[in-house]
Amino acid sequence: MTRDFQTLVVGSGPAGIAAAVCAAEHGVRVGLIDDNPGAGGQIWRTQHGHAGPDATHDAEASRWSSRLHAASISPLQGWSVFDQPSPNTLRAERDGEAADFHYENLVIATGARERFLPFPGWTLPNVMGVGAIQAMVKSGLPVRGKRVVIAGSGPLLLAVAASLKSAGATVVCVCEQASLRKLLPFAFALAATPQKIAEGLRYKAATRDVPFHTSSWPVEANGDTQLRSVTLSIQGRTQRIDCDYLACAFHLIPNLELPALLGCDVANGAVVVDEWQRTTAAGIFCAGESTGIGGLDLSLVEGQIAGLTIAGEVSKARALFARRQRLSHFAARLASTFALRPELKALPQDHTLLCRCEDVPYGAVRRQRSWRAAKLHTRCGMGPCQGRICGAAAEFLFGWNADSVRPPVLPALISSLASNTSQGDES
Repeated sequence: MTRDFQTLVVGSGPAGIAAAVCAAEHGVRVGLIDDNPGAGGQIWRTQHGHAGPDATHDAEASRWSSRLHAASISPLQGWSVFDQPSPNTLRAERDGEAADFHYENLVIATGARERFLPFPGWTLPNVMGVGAIQAMVKSGLPVRGKRVVIAGSGPLLLAVAASLKSAGATVVCVCEQASLRKLLPFAFALAATPQKIAEGLRYKAATRDVPFHTSSWPVEANGDTQLRSVTLSIQGRTQRIDCDYLACAFHLIPNLELPALLGCDVANGAVVVDEWQRTTAAGIFCAGESTGIGGLDLSLVEGQIAGLTIAGEVSKARALFARRQRLSHFAARLASTFALRPELKALPQDHTLLCRCEDVPYGAVRRQRSWRAAKLHTRCGMGPCQGRICGAAAEFLFGWNADSVRPPVLPALISSLASNTSQGDES
C-alpha cells in the first residue's frame, strides 16, 4: 500500500498537530502519522480516571484538538516510521503491515525522550523514567498510597510530582541535580513569562509538603527482585530512603534518528533549521523538541510556522517570529540551568549495566575508544532500542556521538523490511 500526501507530518504531539492543522486549514492535503494510538504526545496524553495538575493545559489542548478534528487531515495513528525506501517516501509498520507514505513536503515533529544515566540498581523493576511513570499513571497504573522518590533534572520533576500526588501517591522527595545557585536565576528569569510563573506556582502549591533537594541525585537503587529503597546523595550527604518507585531521568534529549536518516544536518544535539523551520534537506521541515528542548509553547509556535510556510502563508508565519525568539531565550536558559554536572559521570561502577538491551556493563564499554568500537566489541547499542538509552548515556559519560544512522530506526519485522509495498497502491 502506498499513500500520497502533499504534506506528511511525523509526530502528533503539540508541534505536529500545530503544523498539520495550519497547513490543512489553508488547503494542503495532510497526513499526520504517529506510533501512538491517539494524538497529543506525552504532554497532552489523556489522564485516566481523574484530572490533576496537568489539567492546566486542558484548555489549550482542547482548542488544538477541536481544530485538528475540524481540519481535513488524514490521521495515521499506530504507524511506526522505520525507513526511507526512496526519496520523498517513508515506510512504516502497523500491526505487522507495512506501507509507504509519499510526500511533497515533510514535517518532522518527533519530540524528545528522557535521558537515563546508569547507576547501580537502575535496572531494577519499579525504577523508571519520570515521564514514564506519569504516562503509566495516566494509563491506569494504581499508585495510591505508594511511596515515590523523584530524581534527576529538569522542570518535569516538579510537574510529575504534582501529577502523582493528585493520583494519591506519597511523593517522598524530589531530588534535582542542579544547584540552588543555578536554579534561583532561572526562577527570577521567569518573570518575563507570567504563564510559566503561574504554572510553576501551581506545581509548587500542589507539592508544598514534598521536600525538594537541590544538588542531589540517586547513588544506588536497592532491592532483590524489585526496588525496596534508594540511596541518595543529598547536598553531599548520603541518605537511604525506603520507596516503592523511583522515577528518575536527567532532563530530555531530542529524537534525532529520523532526521539524521533523511540527511538533515544536526548540530549541538539538535536539528539545524532556518527561520522558516526548513532543515538542510530539501522539502523537509522540523519543529518542536527535535530542534532543541524548549517546551510546549515553543513547540506550538514552531509547528505553526512550519505549517503556514508550507501552505504559502509566509506573512502569517513571519508574524510568529518575534514570539518564537522570546521563547527561544527561555529554551537557552533551560539548557544552561539543567546542564548535567560532572559528578554524575562517577555514578556507574564497572559491573553496572550501561546497555540494558544487550546486558553490556559499563566497565566493558569504558575500555573502548569510540561509539563504533563499543558497538563492534561489546554489542552496546545493538539491541531493540538501537542505542536510544545507552547512546545518550555514552554521549554524556564519554563524549561519544553516533557516527551513522541506518534503517530500521525502530524495530520492524523482517517481512516489513523486505516488503514490496507498491502492490495494492492507493492514493
